[in-house]
Amino acid sequence: MRTKQTLALTGATGFVGEHLLNLAIRAGFPVRALTRRRQDDRPNVTWVDGALDNRDSLDELCSAADVVIHIAGVVNAPDRAGFEAGNVAGTLAMVEAAKKADCKRFIHVSSLAATQPELSIYGDTKAKAEKIVASSGLDWTIVRPPAVYGPGDGEMLDIFKMAQYGVVTLPPDADGVLSIIHVDDLTRALMTLIPVHEELTARIFEVDDGQVGGWTQTDFAKAVGRAVGKRVRPVATPRLLLELAAKADRLVRKDKAKLTADRVSYFCHDDWTIDPVKRPPHQLWVPKMDTEKGLKDTAQWYRLNDWL
Repeated sequence: MRTKQTLALTGATGFVGEHLLNLAIRAGFPVRALTRRRQDDRPNVTWVDGALDNRDSLDELCSAADVVIHIAGVVNAPDRAGFEAGNVAGTLAMVEAAKKADCKRFIHVSSLAATQPELSIYGDTKAKAEKIVASSGLDWTIVRPPAVYGPGDGEMLDIFKMAQYGVVTLPPDADGVLSIIHVDDLTRALMTLIPVHEELTARIFEVDDGQVGGWTQTDFAKAVGRAVGKRVRPVATPRLLLELAAKADRLVRKDKAKLTADRVSYFCHDDWTIDPVKRPPHQLWVPKMDTEKGLKDTAQWYRLNDWL
């Protein structure tokens, strides 16, 4: 019986990475996982102390691994240098470590923001990271998730909090559209990409919940309202007010601010839907989570963990 491939995982202590780690363990994969802090021992997991700017730790991470799944990155930073360090230099370092360890398969988690690099520093650096992976010479696959939600997510928490008060602020175009995906569907997609397969090699995939044409900003806000048991009033917000709110959030929450000037830039874009042509092959993966149920489960998790 062929043993499972060993996975080298970055971002394993983050939202998506932790869900993927749990899924990989249940599937019987040995995992080598990068961490900055001491972690509890887990069956089949080798924790590697280090970070993306520590080449020695990345070499150790990739040693004896067959497949790299690179999730770690920077979604929020005070300046371009922070994004460049986490998304560009970090990805280059992981690619070099994978090649040095002769770990040929490389699965890279990008972002839908990479399709509009001119809108934000975040999107620009994710697009640069994609080019690094695509020119690496490795057997690569790139996945671009849209907005990801689910239990443990801190990025969408503010929307749920607003919905509890019956009002959700939206981008200037309330009829703008977006795609979303539950973390369980995203991690299943990543697991599907592990085997070497001619339909997966040198491909960029975009994944979502299967909603045709995506969600309008208004409809999604109302769905979050239903998840928390409230009837919400979506309010389109002028860009100027969003920019002022971003400055206020930075003053109050400092480096933990969720609404930043960079986020305002792409938050105001009116179409964040995936390209359905770029979905993974239907016979290999389809989303399973009903979004209404997924949002309710997420709200319930927030409540049980005192996040709401």
